[in-house]
Amino acid sequence: MIKTPLLCSFAIALAGCAVGPDYVRPATDVPAAYKEGNGWKTAEPGTVDANAKWWEAYGDPILNGLVEQANDANQNIFLAEAQYRNAAALVDAARANYFPNVGASLGDTRGRSSTSNYQLVNSQAASVTVGWEADLWGGIRRSVEAGRANVQASAADLAAAHLTIQAAVVQDYIQLRITDRLKSLYDDTIAAYEKSLRLTRSQVAAGVAMRSDVALADTTLKSAQAQAIDLDVQRTQLEHAIAVLTGKPPAEFRIERLPLALTLPAIPAGVPSTLLERRPDIAGAERRVAAANANIGVARAAYFPALTLGAGATNHSIPALLSTAPPVWSLGAALAGTIFDGGAHAAQNAEARASYDASVAQYKETVLTGFQEVEDNVAAMRVLADEQVAQDAAVKAAQDAERVTMAQYRAGTANFVAITTAQTLALTNERAAVQLQGRQYAASVALIKAVGGGWRAEELAQAPTLHAQPELK
Repeated sequence: MIKTPLLCSFAIALAGCAVGPDYVRPATDVPAAYKEGNGWKTAEPGTVDANAKWWEAYGDPILNGLVEQANDANQNIFLAEAQYRNAAALVDAARANYFPNVGASLGDTRGRSSTSNYQLVNSQAASVTVGWEADLWGGIRRSVEAGRANVQASAADLAAAHLTIQAAVVQDYIQLRITDRLKSLYDDTIAAYEKSLRLTRSQVAAGVAMRSDVALADTTLKSAQAQAIDLDVQRTQLEHAIAVLTGKPPAEFRIERLPLALTLPAIPAGVPSTLLERRPDIAGAERRVAAANANIGVARAAYFPALTLGAGATNHSIPALLSTAPPVWSLGAALAGTIFDGGAHAAQNAEARASYDASVAQYKETVLTGFQEVEDNVAAMRVLADEQVAQDAAVKAAQDAERVTMAQYRAGTANFVAITTAQTLALTNERAAVQLQGRQYAASVALIKAVGGGWRAEELAQAPTLHAQPELK
């Protein structure tokens, strides 16, 4: 029989032992530079400032206010915050296993006993027990290690939720302002078409144009009016989407129609290696790999016997427990392990290993997706900038053609079909130019999000700021 002091010494000797592999970040293939960044203009400063509010680079106070409202009231952010608190609570629960369990009980009974000639007898008892399981194989330490990694992953998820919501607000707001710009374009176009209709009627009255020209001018006007009305559907839906993102019912939310007054910021892509530290989704995936690695140690620790140390003290009367009278006490230790479990422990170990392999694959896929998103949007910014130059030239040519054709029509040297063709080309190219501008803004937001929006992995070491969820009215 192993004596208690010997078991205690054995526990102390193994206190530094922790089974399972120590964590090493999985290796990833990181290129030296972005392919699409070759020749792309650089920006100063060379990195997105982690302490800056990146959306302020667009220079719109209304947008700034909407993003701040979303940061404080969006339900998806509250969901991520709750998940972070849940992960933190699980770490506290795992860490509690480091310490002994202390229990106490008090009892007071009254009954008949054969030893007291069946007289009514009062019986009192008080006891205190202490139990502690030694972390011989590091199972508890690995559990805490896994929990801490999961907390950091949840913190990264919270940062990713903030970035996603911020980007969604900025994207929707930009598209709403682009829609307002298109609405203004159609207002000007409709006014010009109404002027053309009046001119055509005058030409018919003067006998220098056919009545079919009036019908064609009226058709062109009505078509433009219908297209302008259709823009209201898109604007209304965008306004509703922004309302939900900012935590408000759509019925209580309005954004005034204003001219487009956004600045297109220059966004540096940086170098690929920094992306591993600048994107919260990549950092979160890496922390889940660390948690899965620690869980392998938890599964392997279950193979080995557990050493439990216990102590207790009992008194058969409550006053005696509070006095100096010596109680009945006990001190012991138990070493227990499983001899046969039908392969349960082996299955748990295999499950932990498979979960680790899956988390590694997910991490590497997240890294590759991050590289792709940066490459896509750097290319989009470069190509759209070139396209904008060509489109602006097309707009100018179409406007010149419209003016020349209108002058010819007034002089009687061109028919109204030529006017309609020129007007349609001008409207098509002007609308394409506005939409192209919207695509440039959208690509800039996507690029900022792709490079992490100024977030840094060092923030995982700090507890995120949590907001109280407002009550719905």
